[in-house]
Amino acid sequence: MQNTSHAVMAQRTEPSDSPDDFPTPPWATRALLEHVIGSAGHKEQSCLEPACGAGHMAKVLKEYFGEVRASDAYEYGYAPVRDFLTYPYETNAVDWVITNPPFRLAEDFVLRALSVSRRGVAILARTVFLESSGRYNRIFRDTPPSAFAQFVERVPMVKGRLDMNASTATGYAWLVWDKGSTGGPRLVWIPPCRKELEKLSDYPHVPNSRIKASLRSR
Repeated sequence: MQNTSHAVMAQRTEPSDSPDDFPTPPWATRALLEHVIGSAGHKEQSCLEPACGAGHMAKVLKEYFGEVRASDAYEYGYAPVRDFLTYPYETNAVDWVITNPPFRLAEDFVLRALSVSRRGVAILARTVFLESSGRYNRIFRDTPPSAFAQFVERVPMVKGRLDMNASTATGYAWLVWDKGSTGGPRLVWIPPCRKELEKLSDYPHVPNSRIKASLRSR
C-alpha cells in the first residue's frame, strides 16, 4: 500500500524532466544570512539567484543585497527565462550565487556558480547531498565547501507553492563556498529560528488571521 502521509509526500522526488519547483520558505533563506554568512556588508554586493521560480528566495535576498539578479530555466512570470548551465555568464559576473537548485542538477550548478561568482556560492540542498563518491570526485575533493550548515528544524517544501503548515521527512542544509575563507570546511548548526524569521508578508495569498494563528502555534 502506498504511504501517502504528508511528510512522505512532501519529499523531493521528481522525474528527470521536471522543473523541480519546490519553493524555498523565505525564513530558510533569511537563516542563511542571519546564521551562516552574516547579514551585514552585502548592500554593496550583487547576488544571482539562477533557479528563482516565482521569486520567493530572490525577494528575501533583496532584503540584504544591493543588487539581486534572478532567472530560471522555466517561465514563472517573475524573472527572465535563462538556463543557468548554458547562459553565457562572464567569469566573476556577480559577488554571490545563492540558490535552491534542482537536486538532479545541483552538482552542475555548484561548478558553474563557482566560476560565475566573485565572493562565494551558497546552495540549499538535501543533507544527503554530502554523500556519493561521484560528488566527492567532482566537487568535494578539490573544492570542498567552506561551511556545511545543517538546519536543526525541518524545512518543509511543497511542489508548486509555499505552505506554512506543510511537513517533511527530508533534512536540508546550506552548503557555502566562501572564496575568502581560510582553513578547512566547518560544520555549522542553524539553530531553531523559524519563529523569529518568518513574516506575515511571506504569504501574500493567505489570510492574515490564518498566518497569525499558525505563527502563534509555534
